[in-house]
Amino acid sequence: MRFNPTVVSGSWLVRAEPSVDSRGAFIRLACERTLTDRGLVGHFAQTSLSISHRRGTLRGMHYQAAPHQEVKLVRCVRGRIWDVVVDLRPESPTYLRSASYELSAENQLALYIPEGCAHGLLTLEDDCHVLYQISAEHVPGAARGVRWNDTAFAIAWPFDPMEISARDAEYPDYTR
Repeated sequence: MRFNPTVVSGSWLVRAEPSVDSRGAFIRLACERTLTDRGLVGHFAQTSLSISHRRGTLRGMHYQAAPHQEVKLVRCVRGRIWDVVVDLRPESPTYLRSASYELSAENQLALYIPEGCAHGLLTLEDDCHVLYQISAEHVPGAARGVRWNDTAFAIAWPFDPMEISARDAEYPDYTR
């Protein structure tokens, strides 16, 4: 696994390194020791899969409120997505900055999202499957979100969403 820092402090773009032979490939998607040796969270309490049927589906921008904050390792295992992290940590040197990357089954990239950051995605094609490895179990009462197009974050989306849940569309502007 190779790690490249993003513009959001503590967030990393993670590149899998496949072992390829005549049969195909074997790819290590996460390794607790490799992550913890870098000072990152390596144990994931929950693994989830989101399936979006249509291009232009937006999911986000989501986070868990303290004390239920979570680290996420997000990877697209089918299709292509525009994946975004936003720093919501007032004490962070990158507070309110965002980072965006195309993740796909083909490029095998993952985005490591630290505690205190919001995450969202936009599907770039039909039938996208996104694998989430999450450091803590989901607590519905701690679920929070910020508006996907809030000017405070200057997120560079490739296009406006065509499908978005009522909850995600109604998040208010972020207040500092």
